[in-house]
Amino acid sequence: MERSAQIHRKTNETDIELSLLIDGFGKASVNTGIGFFDHMLNSFCRHGFFDMALTVRGDLHVDSHHTIEDTGIVLGEAIRQALGDKKGICRYGSFILPMDDVLVLAALDLSGRPWFGYDVTLTAERVGSFDTEMVREFFYAVAYSAGMNLHIKLLSGENNHHIIEGIFKAFAKALDAATGYDPRIHDVLSTKGALS
Repeated sequence: MERSAQIHRKTNETDIELSLLIDGFGKASVNTGIGFFDHMLNSFCRHGFFDMALTVRGDLHVDSHHTIEDTGIVLGEAIRQALGDKKGICRYGSFILPMDDVLVLAALDLSGRPWFGYDVTLTAERVGSFDTEMVREFFYAVAYSAGMNLHIKLLSGENNHHIIEGIFKAFAKALDAATGYDPRIHDVLSTKGALS
């Protein structure tokens, strides 16, 4: 079965349309109105082999907060919906990603129980028009909306662009691993018999 989701979420602050295919080829069509954020989401798709179409109309005249956070909420919901009952998936995924001066760890568990750990120091307020404090808010929203246990840790590095890009790519690789199938798993990888 195709593992996909389509979501339309509209509030007074944002209007978001997203379609996600877990078992894709890394194709992305992304327009959030924030150039660097688009670049990061394109990297997420390419390196995780997810196909995604995303259009966000947000209140950027206020700031970028609602646009980025709400995109995280919708992406997390799409991941949760697309995975359904999670039968046969590996459940866990982790990746240590090098990018020039940077080394980033992302580890996650698609347990259905949300948690977010974030050990990253960024020294610039912005990269392009992207507020760097929103990296944490975005992944917090993804983790809690998807119901995943997610940890992100900067192991080394200083360049803020490289750190953020490393985070998005490491998360993509970890999620790709966790959503993959293992032929030895016939139900769900849990002694409880459910991932929720």
